[in-house]
Amino acid sequence: MRFTTLGHSGCAVSRLCLGTMTFGAETDEAGSHEQLDVFLEAGGTLVDTADVYTAGTSEEIIGRWLADRPADVTDRVMLATKARFPMGADPQGGGSSARHLTRALDASLRRLGVEAVDLYQVHAWDPFTPLEETLRTLDGFVRSGRIRYYGLSNFTGWQLTKAVHTARRLGLAEPVTLQPQYNLVAREVEWEIVPAVLDAGMGMLPWGPLAGGWLTGKYTRDERPTGATRLGEDPGRGMEAWERRGTERTWTIVDAVRRVADQAGASPSQVALAWLRERPGVSSTILGARTTEQLRANLASIDVVLDDDATALLDRASDLHAADYPYGELGQDQRSRTLGDA
Repeated sequence: MRFTTLGHSGCAVSRLCLGTMTFGAETDEAGSHEQLDVFLEAGGTLVDTADVYTAGTSEEIIGRWLADRPADVTDRVMLATKARFPMGADPQGGGSSARHLTRALDASLRRLGVEAVDLYQVHAWDPFTPLEETLRTLDGFVRSGRIRYYGLSNFTGWQLTKAVHTARRLGLAEPVTLQPQYNLVAREVEWEIVPAVLDAGMGMLPWGPLAGGWLTGKYTRDERPTGATRLGEDPGRGMEAWERRGTERTWTIVDAVRRVADQAGASPSQVALAWLRERPGVSSTILGARTTEQLRANLASIDVVLDDDATALLDRASDLHAADYPYGELGQDQRSRTLGDA
């Protein structure tokens, strides 16, 4: 396993993170505990969950695992969770207000069976709660010792930058991470979000690194997915839906990933994960697996190192071909500057 710091903090984390959205849903408790064991045995430390994952069941499963394992194992865990989305029908049961975040943290700590979490993340932007209220609440959690760091998830570039500079203006603890969707198919974050992350000295924890299964190589152009896969069970599933994501660009990317995988003697999944791991600003990549076998295969991506030619091939295949302004070539030229000869 490789390690880096969690954004601008001094906390060391594994470059691969165990995502637990499947716990209590696609993965039963025994399988979830096995995944946690395998992840820790492989040297992993960062475990990411959220209160809404299987309506709190994911946190409960992790809590029972923590209670059942010796301290020399569990002390290595860097535990992260999230809050913002509603857990029930209560109109006060969502958002990032002081009331909701305080209650949500209390409930998460109870389900996890811990006194503090290492990283507490706001799961999405809240258009109704003043940002100052959210940031003061998170700063209070840090000062009280109930969280050690906080981060953001699914924020846009301007939202992230506003949060960072508001925290600085108020003298509050600053966010250390952003958790965005990021993969070879979804590279739009590179236009504004990645530069904002780098400017703030934060680290990214990308979710969906395999684009909901598209980058595993298991789908083909001429055959709709069937069986026990995410799209086989639900072809209209969210952002990765078959009709929505099955564009010519996506198939070009899939073909390039397969080509690099063949050349590298690796699986398409491992290639996609290796490419993402080395992108600027990425601290740790979140792995979400249904089975322990899938997790083991994805953990092996840490040993896959892409050469310059392979990286360039993937970059070209996944290029978004932005319009001239503001993200394309002419827009970049407009923002550039030369100082001339000294």
